[in-house]
Amino acid sequence: MPYAYSWYLDIIHEEWAALVEGDYERVMPLPVRKKYGITYCYQPFFAQQLGVFSKNEINPEIVNKFIAAIPKDIKVINYNLNHFNTLNPKEYHTNNNDNYLLDLISDYDKIYNGYSTNTKRNLKKSNKNNLVKMKGVKPEDIIELFRDNKGKEIGKWTEEHYLILKRLMYVCIYKGVGVSHGIYSDSNELCAAAFFLKTPNRLVFLFSGNSILGKELGGMPFLIDEIIKENAPGFRILDFEGSNDPNLARFYKGFGAVKSVYQNIHINKLNTILKTLLRLTGR
Repeated sequence: MPYAYSWYLDIIHEEWAALVEGDYERVMPLPVRKKYGITYCYQPFFAQQLGVFSKNEINPEIVNKFIAAIPKDIKVINYNLNHFNTLNPKEYHTNNNDNYLLDLISDYDKIYNGYSTNTKRNLKKSNKNNLVKMKGVKPEDIIELFRDNKGKEIGKWTEEHYLILKRLMYVCIYKGVGVSHGIYSDSNELCAAAFFLKTPNRLVFLFSGNSILGKELGGMPFLIDEIIKENAPGFRILDFEGSNDPNLARFYKGFGAVKSVYQNIHINKLNTILKTLLRLTGR
């Protein structure tokens, strides 16, 4: 997973620390921040999963030890472990999150046979619309496509988030671990686009934008299908990076992706009075 690279963390959350075992045999990044005098650890944007990373197998006992070693001055923790980490829910308050993965080891025809009837029908329609996929779309064009459409419905995104995302995409391209693709209509209008993180064994669907025209023409399913064609057969997994949203989950499963669960852990060490005050003040 690319999220634990030090340069990646430097971009998405400068104030990060880490628990390290031995000579970096195991590492657990901790995105920390102080607000209203309270130090807390939370999941930053653009890093779906963190937790304990190791070249060797990890068991629940190891994960428990890392969680227990988190400094006591970190009072509030809302943090996603990676799917290789598991915790006993009886010991900590955890929630399960859904991710969807598609193994690209098979050839394209075999993967296509695993598509849902609805996905095949959508692709049949999109293939009639003279769509063209182009590589190397500018990150700001993908962001603009998102902001002008889905972004208007999402209130939690700030200008800072968009600036971080733009910088992250450009650095990933520079380092050779990021690639962008766009879908153009027959009038040469960018109607769907996506940015992928690329590691030796994973292709992560990090960010995308889709216009009204893109939805009408089937731009996004066309894009995903083209990506699968380009990368299968191969040793990578297509990581859709979500989702708990039933509609998105249905879309990803339509390509044959399989659910992969990762845990969120929530710890609140604040006393009852302080919890109440923070809740009353909306903090």
